[in-house]
Amino acid sequence: MASNRLACRECHHIVDPDENACPYCGSTTLTEDWAGYVVITHPEQSEIATKMEVSEPGEYALKVR
Repeated sequence: MASNRLACRECHHIVDPDENACPYCGSTTLTEDWAGYVVITHPEQSEIATKMEVSEPGEYALKVR
């Protein structure tokens, strides 16, 4: 379930709640305060990925506070 997971404030990747750092960018600024959830499978073909500046497939938070 996405609601109990954390979001990285730097790259917006969704990570498991037991993580201490983002496994994608290494940032330690993880938060429970995020909203919206998107799965990007083909970032090179996605308008959302372009707007979010995402180049890797994955699960992302749309809004991180």
